[in-house]
Amino acid sequence: MITKLGEMFTNVFQKYMPSAFVFALVLTIIVALCAFLFTDNSPLQIIASWYDGFFDLLSFGMQIVLLIITGFSIALSPIINRGIDNLSTYIKTPKQVYFFVILIGALLSLVSFGWIVITCVLARELALRVKGVNYPFLIACVYFSGGSWVSGLSSSIPLLLNTPDNFLINAGILDQTIPMNYTLGSTLNLVMMALFLIIMPFFILSIIPKTKNIKELKDLLKKGGDIKHVISIKDEAESYKLPIKAVSDTLNNSIVLQWSIALMGFCYICYHFVNKGFDLNFNIMIFIFIMLGLLVHKTPMRFSIAMKRSSSNVSGILFQYPFYAGIMGIMLATGLGSKLADVLASVATIDTYPFYAYVTGGLVNFAIPSAGGEFAVVGPSMIEAVKDLGIGLPQDQVTAMVSRASLSVAYGESLSNLLQPFFLLLVMPVMTAGVKLQARDVMGYLVLPFVAFFIIQVLMVLYVPL
Repeated sequence: MITKLGEMFTNVFQKYMPSAFVFALVLTIIVALCAFLFTDNSPLQIIASWYDGFFDLLSFGMQIVLLIITGFSIALSPIINRGIDNLSTYIKTPKQVYFFVILIGALLSLVSFGWIVITCVLARELALRVKGVNYPFLIACVYFSGGSWVSGLSSSIPLLLNTPDNFLINAGILDQTIPMNYTLGSTLNLVMMALFLIIMPFFILSIIPKTKNIKELKDLLKKGGDIKHVISIKDEAESYKLPIKAVSDTLNNSIVLQWSIALMGFCYICYHFVNKGFDLNFNIMIFIFIMLGLLVHKTPMRFSIAMKRSSSNVSGILFQYPFYAGIMGIMLATGLGSKLADVLASVATIDTYPFYAYVTGGLVNFAIPSAGGEFAVVGPSMIEAVKDLGIGLPQDQVTAMVSRASLSVAYGESLSNLLQPFFLLLVMPVMTAGVKLQARDVMGYLVLPFVAFFIIQVLMVLYVPL
């Protein structure tokens, strides 16, 4: 029954869901119309706010591109392939592939949501080695596993609340930072972590599609024109050498030169963590990936070839992120995001405010697919409403209420990613290299996980103690 329901959702999404780019275009029109109908902005002001925000994600988009191609380039190295070969001797059935991809992906994403790229590489290679893996469903598993980031070290809202002189403090909305024991170290968040690490892998086994027409990666590669390279990176590097001895070839294939740069890089990485603690931001992650790539590929020529191969499928991010940034610009500049938060906060009570915070996080995420950016819009209204509800209570209880509301926004924001393809663009370049798959082929498998986890998470934010 459950698997048939999953197949039904998949068929619906394949039939009606457009490409990720068209989704962004339609969402732009919807948000612009809502801004016109529910705010006092003129059409020209709305269009101007769209343009003003259009380029706000350029830095973020470039970070995502670098994260993908540097992570993917490491995966193309011989040492990683040998490691996955060894792992595949223990993982021999499709069920085991789905289970361990979810589990390993959840563990990696607890460190940083950018590490989902590593999960992509593992899943793709296992799909090539294990017969019978339904590849679109496996992509959904990878994407689903990334949801654990919201309970982990890169969860942006808890990190923001614990940052001195953050915008909430500067605006007088909060008097002081909120320690991690109220957020990431809370009982609620630890239970949420258990949901991702324990329940999620077993849940995915219950919704494995039982279709006869399994789309295996090897078959999809053949139909898509298989772009896998027939020669190794090492052999391709050798093919560029001149028939005579040349200084240029010596430099292009110098291990000493490349490893010297890698050594410099790792010296800084050690310095970074010694002086800044476990500060695992995008920039240091990209830097680590680049240095690891230099190390495992040994020579400049091999590294360049690996980066070229891993860069072949990132066009979606390059031209789609500006449109999402434009949507975010409308939400911010017109006040539409704050207005939505005000409406939902106005109906909340001391018993129901976590639910409304959770729903707010999920709804606004469709227009502002960034937890930090979204919280900048809805956070002030939500926190002020919670503080009003807590008038007369001890300060520590009010702090706990603000923390619960903030976590609820974060959890709702993260889960609703399953229904919109913004962060799926982080997964698709690696997973769909050489195959003709789109978001519509994957997202139908995510409806049941969304429904199940929505119910569970709502109950958790309402009733699990902080």
